[in-house]
Amino acid sequence: MEQDLISIVVPVYRAERYIEETMDCVRAQTYPHWELLLVEDCGPDRGREIIEQYIQRTGDTRIRLLTHSTNLGAARARNLGVNEAKGRYLAYLDADDLWTPDKLEKELAFLKEKQAAFVFTGYEFADENGKGTGKIVRVPATITYKEALKNTTIFTSTVMFDMEQLSKEQLQMPQIKSEDTALWWRILREGYVACGLDQNLVKYRRAGKSLSSNKLEALRRIWNLYRKAEGMSVPNSAWHFCFWAVRAVKRRV
Repeated sequence: MEQDLISIVVPVYRAERYIEETMDCVRAQTYPHWELLLVEDCGPDRGREIIEQYIQRTGDTRIRLLTHSTNLGAARARNLGVNEAKGRYLAYLDADDLWTPDKLEKELAFLKEKQAAFVFTGYEFADENGKGTGKIVRVPATITYKEALKNTTIFTSTVMFDMEQLSKEQLQMPQIKSEDTALWWRILREGYVACGLDQNLVKYRRAGKSLSSNKLEALRRIWNLYRKAEGMSVPNSAWHFCFWAVRAVKRRV
C-alpha cells in the first residue's frame, strides 16, 4: 500500500460519450499522486477502445484498464477495482461525472485534518454536456448512521476513504440496487462517522442515469434498502422514508 497514493475506481459501462472527458478531469488534478482504475464492464459500445487509445496517446502510466469476460454490474465492478487498488486512499468516480481540478487535493487535506476514515463533499448538478446547472448540494459537517438513514446526501463521486482505517473487505459493495448507499450505511452502522467538506468539487451529470432519473424506481430502491438491507419494520421504514423523500426533493428543486 503506497501511503500517499489515491486509488480512483471507475466502473465503465455504456460510457463512450463521456469517458474521455472524465479521464481528462482526473489528469487535470492538482494532486498528482493517483492511479485511475477503469473497470470496463463488457459494455456494448466503444468504451474499451476509447480507453485503450487514450492510454496509448497520453502515455500516462497512472491509468490502468481492468477487464473481465462477463458483465459484473456496478457493485462488483467497483469491488474488482477496490481489490486491485494499490493506494492508501480510495475515491470513487462514476464514468460520466466530473471533478474540479482541486478535488483530490482539497479532499485529502480535509481527510487528514479530520483524521477521518470516510469523507465526502458537496456537488453540483450538471446537464448532459457537463455544464453546471447552478443547483449545488450542500453537505453537513458530519453524518452518523441514524442521520444517514434519513439523508442520502452522500454522493458516490464525492467520497474518499482511508484504507488504513477501513479494510478492503469493509469496502465491498453489496449485490443490491443502490449498492453505494447500502455501503455507506453499513460502514456508518459499524460506528464510523462520515465527515462532510461543504465545497462544490464535483459535477453530477444527470443525463443518461436511467436509475436516478426514474423516480418510481428510486423510491423502490430506497424502500428495499430499509426493509432488506437494514431489516427495518414497515413502520420504521416508513418513518425514515418520509424524511428521505422530503430531502431528496429539496436537493433537486
